[in-house]
Amino acid sequence: MKYFGEGLSESHKELNSIIRKKDKIEEAKTLFLDIHKKLHLSNISKEGGNEVDQLFADLETWEYSVMPTSKDETIAWVVWHIARIEDLTMGILVAEGEQLFNEDWKQRMKAPITDSGNALDDNGIMNLSKSLVIEELLRYRSAVGMRTRQIVSDLRPGDMVRKVTPQAIEKIRLEGGVTDEEDSKWLLDYWGGKDVAGLLLMPPTRHMMLHINDCFKWKEAIRAKKKLYLV
Repeated sequence: MKYFGEGLSESHKELNSIIRKKDKIEEAKTLFLDIHKKLHLSNISKEGGNEVDQLFADLETWEYSVMPTSKDETIAWVVWHIARIEDLTMGILVAEGEQLFNEDWKQRMKAPITDSGNALDDNGIMNLSKSLVIEELLRYRSAVGMRTRQIVSDLRPGDMVRKVTPQAIEKIRLEGGVTDEEDSKWLLDYWGGKDVAGLLLMPPTRHMMLHINDCFKWKEAIRAKKKLYLV
């Protein structure tokens, strides 16, 4: 069931149809940035409120660390997960530079891990969720989003079909962006098979659309006062 992002899937399909066309580079970048700003707090684009603002505006701290059912994660885990993946893929793979995450951000967020959290079990998800300083987590995600927008704005026509390099993939591994567990390290093979366009179509767009939709669903479930799996 869709809880969020009316029209985003259609915009994403349009982006997919033009993103590798050299003569459509500016149109593709504009469309990407329009989709992307709707998946972050509005402070990254300074264009007024949006649905993501509404999601987080009245969430209480305890609600970030609720696992509604055994099939779910938590809102805090989602924010961490999508922010870390956007940071790693955009900063290291697309820009061929650095991730924003460093020891300072780790301490500010009181993060017990450095990877994307893909391989965490329920206890690990709950520990991460209860450990994180939510205000700093949201600041980190916004910083990542703003940096992504600059990276994409600077792309040139030939960049969209540029392949991810093995050196960049190895950098993610060495910096702890993934773990050696199967549910985590598969990401390296997945990202390693992409070009820049393929990355733009998933981590900072489609991937976030799916996870943010879950957060809206879980917020509704939490406030329905039904029996919750883990709190």
